[in-house]
Amino acid sequence: MKKSTLGAGIALALVVGTPTHAADTDVLLKRLEELEKRMEQAEKRAFQAESRAQQAEKRAQQAEAQAKQAEAQAKQVESRTLLGKTKTKQAEIQAQQAEIQARQAEIQARQAEIQAQEVAAQEAAKAKTATGGPEFSFHGYARAGFLTDDTGHNVNGVGPYMTPAGALGGPIGRLGVEPDKYVEAVFDSKITHESGAYSKYRLMIADGVLTNNDWTADDSNLNVRQVYAELGNLQSFSGSSTFQDAVLWAGKRFDRNNFDIHFFDSDIIFLAGTGAGIYDVKPTENWSTNLTLYARNFGTIEPTSDEVQSYILTSNNYVGPWQVMLSGMWAADNSEREFIPLTDAAESGVHLMLGYNRPNFYSYSQGFSKTGILYGYGLGAQPKVLGGQGDLTKDAQTVRFYTFGVTPINDNWRIAPALMAQHSQDYFYKGDEYTWVSLNLRLEQPITQNFMMAYEATYQYQDLDTGPNTPQLEPDVKTKASGNFYKFTLAPTFNLDTGGGFFQRPALRGLISYLTWDKDLNDFNYGQPISEPNTFALTGWTGTDHWLFGLQMETWF
Repeated sequence: MKKSTLGAGIALALVVGTPTHAADTDVLLKRLEELEKRMEQAEKRAFQAESRAQQAEKRAQQAEAQAKQAEAQAKQVESRTLLGKTKTKQAEIQAQQAEIQARQAEIQARQAEIQAQEVAAQEAAKAKTATGGPEFSFHGYARAGFLTDDTGHNVNGVGPYMTPAGALGGPIGRLGVEPDKYVEAVFDSKITHESGAYSKYRLMIADGVLTNNDWTADDSNLNVRQVYAELGNLQSFSGSSTFQDAVLWAGKRFDRNNFDIHFFDSDIIFLAGTGAGIYDVKPTENWSTNLTLYARNFGTIEPTSDEVQSYILTSNNYVGPWQVMLSGMWAADNSEREFIPLTDAAESGVHLMLGYNRPNFYSYSQGFSKTGILYGYGLGAQPKVLGGQGDLTKDAQTVRFYTFGVTPINDNWRIAPALMAQHSQDYFYKGDEYTWVSLNLRLEQPITQNFMMAYEATYQYQDLDTGPNTPQLEPDVKTKASGNFYKFTLAPTFNLDTGGGFFQRPALRGLISYLTWDKDLNDFNYGQPISEPNTFALTGWTGTDHWLFGLQMETWF
């Protein structure tokens, strides 16, 4: 309601009212004015309160809006932070990828370089082939030294086969008992065809003397020991898995697969002569076989003076770590040779070897080891040099066992044991019987990079009996003996690297050896005339012991 309407109504009521109230009209009007003022003030305050409420609501809305803005900004900050982390991780991944790509590029560059070198080598080989230019190589073996006894005299009949059993192939340890000067020089010429096939020619010259002089023409045994040619990687065989790796050869040679016990200076197998063969035929993936035919000569036949020629046909097979070698041999008219004291000399024979080769020391430590057994009959009873000994009976038999290996004991010691044992019967004469056992132990102790001490101990047992059919060329010849032999050697040694193992050469050695044996071995021989009585083998030594001193060089390359 408006103020004017309210005031008019009140005034009208007062005018028409009773007269007794007229006097109070002024008072009422005044009150009405005051009341109206208060109402105006109340309305004003209400309006102001409403205005303040609206302002508060507006500020609340603004605050809420600011809060939402702050929350949005916080989310934006969080989003930017996550984005930054993501970008950082992506940068790390990109860096790693870049590094990998760089390495791949480096590898590719290296491969390209290798390929370029291979291509260059092939081109060079082709160029050589086109011009007929061969590849030459030179390698060999040599040893040279001297020995003297404790009286300062020269020694004779000394070596790895110096004992009575030596005539049967019974060796002792070689360290400290080699006074000879021996050299092998090997020259190879190889031509490689552009197809990959190759030919190789080998020439080997050897010489051995005992004299210490520099000029040895009068004593020289200079000899051509090998001269042969071989062909390999032939394209005619390329389509066959059996023959694709085969190697053909012909000429005069040592068989490629001969091997020895170095510490005895004794071959396990020495197959050599003039002939032909094929190597590396593979009937299966794990079986490799060689087939060879060699010819050798024993001597002349009475009265024609024709040479007795022996033949050795060998099949040598490798299956994993196993080696199986079978040889047959024959020599027509061998019993008719001059100077042979037999009427029943062998004219044929067989030889068998079974070997087991390990790339470790008997499965216990690093190194290598080889073990095997050999059997021979007739001409095959010579177990080492196949078909190389003609003065054997037709019933001769031999069994030989061998085992050896090398291994480091620790950083300061290494050891190489070797054992050979043999039994033969009806060998030279019907009814003879021979048994020997040789045990050798080589130790090396590196002290500096270029100096070491080498030690060797040998034991050999011999039981020898030439039997009742020995031809007695002289009366009272001793043809039966049994006993033991011992050797101990100390060898201070220089070489390029003492950490290189037992086979590091060249070696420059000082030698001190002590030898002792049972007296029963003195004077034994195989029925031949003796030069001096009561001596040990061919040494001329009496008694039962001897000292040796010397120097030696040994090398191979």
